[in-house]
Amino acid sequence: MHFKLAHRIMLCMDEKVLEHSRLIENMIRFGTVAEVKEDLVRIQVGKATGNWIRWIAIRAGTTRAWQAPSLGEQAIVLSPGGDTITGIAILGIYSDEFPAPSFSPSLHTVHYPDGAVIEYDDATHALNAVLPGGSTATLTATTVTVNADEVTSNAPKTKCTGDLDVAGTLTVAGSSQLNGGVNAKAGAGGGKAVKIEGEVEATGDVTAGGISLMRHPHGGVQRGGSETDGPK
Repeated sequence: MHFKLAHRIMLCMDEKVLEHSRLIENMIRFGTVAEVKEDLVRIQVGKATGNWIRWIAIRAGTTRAWQAPSLGEQAIVLSPGGDTITGIAILGIYSDEFPAPSFSPSLHTVHYPDGAVIEYDDATHALNAVLPGGSTATLTATTVTVNADEVTSNAPKTKCTGDLDVAGTLTVAGSSQLNGGVNAKAGAGGGKAVKIEGEVEATGDVTAGGISLMRHPHGGVQRGGSETDGPK
């Protein structure tokens, strides 16, 4: 009788030990992302796939960040008390399938699946953003200020849909086409409003001081070989 009781006690103890071992083992498990649904993931550990759980984001308060996990991304599942139902996934572990994009200690870089790359190197002070073909970039703000020694645009075409104020000197190396007319005023110190070096061709009339270049009269001149006075 005592032997059977002792045997039962041992079996109960073994079951509790196994249960405690299982709970301890479940507290920290390594796996990979098997499914993603909104802000939930299922992590595959070995051949088993766990319940839907949340993952840890960079920020999730008044400032919120969002970037969905990738299928196959390596993760750690933390389960308080060993209960995987209340577990949470920690992502961002490099693996053979998703290795580190760089080993530079001074580079902060983000690589996207479509080939886009955004990076900053604090050793060279260089910010670089590369987007794939057909991509767009939009900046919306009330005021945009650029403080730089030089700004270079290599775009084949640049369009400005609003007014453009240039406080400094405007230099145009290529030809220019102005639609809608041009108004030129001399500066505060006086001087010429417009100075042209080279020939000027006009398909229409040119007026200076109210005098038409094409239709101004030449008074007091008779036909012959004499030169006329200046235009009136």
